[in-house]
Amino acid sequence: MPIIDVAALNKVYPIALKEPGFKGTLKHFFRRQYRYVEAVKKVSFQIEPGEVVGFLGPNGAGKTTTLKMLTGLIYPSSGQVTVAGQVPVRRQTDFLQQITLVMGQKQQLLWDLPAMDSLRINGAIYGLDDRTFRDRVSELATLLDITEQLRQPVRKLSLGERMKAEMLAALIHRPKVLFLDEPTLGLDVNAQVAVREFLKEYNQRYGATILLTSHYMADITALCDRVLLIYQGELIYDGQLDGLLNRFAPYREVKVELATPTDATQVTHYGEVESVEGCSVSLIVQRQDLTATVSRILADFSVQDLTVTDPPIEEVIGRVFQAGSAA
Repeated sequence: MPIIDVAALNKVYPIALKEPGFKGTLKHFFRRQYRYVEAVKKVSFQIEPGEVVGFLGPNGAGKTTTLKMLTGLIYPSSGQVTVAGQVPVRRQTDFLQQITLVMGQKQQLLWDLPAMDSLRINGAIYGLDDRTFRDRVSELATLLDITEQLRQPVRKLSLGERMKAEMLAALIHRPKVLFLDEPTLGLDVNAQVAVREFLKEYNQRYGATILLTSHYMADITALCDRVLLIYQGELIYDGQLDGLLNRFAPYREVKVELATPTDATQVTHYGEVESVEGCSVSLIVQRQDLTATVSRILADFSVQDLTVTDPPIEEVIGRVFQAGSAA
C-alpha cells in the first residue's frame, strides 16, 4: 500500500479584480468580480513507504501548494489524497503524529530562548515522557552534531545550526512521513552537506518516507532516485532522476578563471560559449565529453580556478516543457 496516494489533486484560487479609483472601489464593494488561478492541475502520483522522492519545479509551479494540501494546511478544490492512511484535511491526531513539514524559510523555535526549551514544548505537545524525550533529543542531536548548541539562545546560532535545531524539533516525534520544502535554503556548502547526510541516515535508520523540494540539484542527486516534476501546476514527469537529467540536460556547465584575459574565439572549440568576461569563461559541455574537455583546458591554459556544475533546475524544467510530455 502506498503511504502517499494522490489522485487528480486540484487547487483553484479566486483572485478578486478591482479597477483603480473611487468608482472602482465602489464597484468592487458591491459587485465583486474574480478571475480563477489553477495552482495545481489534476496531479496524481503514489509514493511507497521508505521512498525518498524529489519534488522539482520552478518558483510558482505548485510545489508548496501541493505540500500544503498533503499536510492538511489547505483544502484541495477537488481530487483525493491520503497520507499514512489518513485524509490530511481532517487534521486528526493520528495523522499529525505521523507527519512533519519543514520549510526552510520558516521557523518554529522561540527566538530568545535556548532551542532546548522549544524542544521541551514540542515533546509535551506530542505526549513524550521525560525518558523518551531525552533519548530522542540525544540521538537526533548526535546525528546532527548540535548537542552543545541546543543550550544557546536561538538568535545566537548560525543559520546552519538553527536549521539543524529546526530539523530536530520537527522530528522529535519520529514521524513516518517527512515533507521538506527547501530545507537547505540559504545554507553554506558545509551545512547543506550535513543536512543531506542526516536525512540519508534518518531514512535508513527509521524507514521514513521523504518528499523533498529543493532548487539545489545537489540535494536531489544526493538523496533521491526518483523525481516528480511539476510545471505550471501540472505533473509532467514521474520517474528516475538519471532519466530526467540524461534526457533533458545531457551537459554540464564549466566555469573557468584564467590567469590572463581571453576572448570567445580562443575557447569556442572547447564547448558552447555562454560568456567570456576578461579572465572568466563559462562553457556548456556535453556530459560524455566532460573529462576530455576539462583535461584539454587544463593543458592549454593557465587556470586559476575551475568549477563544474549541473545546469539550473529551471533550465532542465524548461527543456522538459518544450519537449512536451516527459512520461
